[in-house]
Amino acid sequence: MRQTTAHLLPLLPLSLAAALGLFACAEPKVSLATGPREYVPSDYPQVLKRWTRDESLVQLSELDNKLTVTATFESWDFRWAYVVRYAADYRLTVEQRRELLDRTLHETEADHEFYVALYGTNWRWTDLSRPTSAWIVRLIDDQGNETAPSKIDAIAKPGPLEQRYFPYTSVWRRAFRIRFPRLTGDGRPTVASSARWFGLRFAGAEGNEELRWEVAEPGDRTAALGPGADGR
Repeated sequence: MRQTTAHLLPLLPLSLAAALGLFACAEPKVSLATGPREYVPSDYPQVLKRWTRDESLVQLSELDNKLTVTATFESWDFRWAYVVRYAADYRLTVEQRRELLDRTLHETEADHEFYVALYGTNWRWTDLSRPTSAWIVRLIDDQGNETAPSKIDAIAKPGPLEQRYFPYTSVWRRAFRIRFPRLTGDGRPTVASSARWFGLRFAGAEGNEELRWEVAEPGDRTAALGPGADGR
């Protein structure tokens, strides 16, 4: 009698997922170190990838994608590469580039800012800027810190800047800029200096998902800094 494999079919999705997990590339660790960088315009896609995370919340029982989120943390390192690319695209003068760089790096002193694009099963429920949203977002780390946004700005109609510099932006996704205070009311950092990872948590009645950025050890100078970065 020929042996059938029908009894193995339910296991195939799990086996496939496990196999894909084995071959998936680990996300690069990042460094929150400040200091000068030596980026050139062509470095931007690499830096964007390093500071961007993507996750989907899928309910297997319903085969329903409840929420897909892509977010870029606009860190010191990311902003430096962004300004270099922007200055080249718009042919800024040396002085204009310096002023833009100083201004954008100064913004990191007060806030942690993320560019976020997402979509879900219900368009109205994914508007994070409204109290009727099905989701709340928090800045978290592995030390137990959890921080609510200080500001959520909805980008009603993403333009050429968003399309070019955050290419995962699309007409099918809502786009936001989300800011979190760098310090709590009593002066503690919202992302601990000893944190091994930090991230964004999206939670609601339909489930929750997290986007995480693993933090490099202080002595790891190559984990998240681009060519020529001194890591200071």
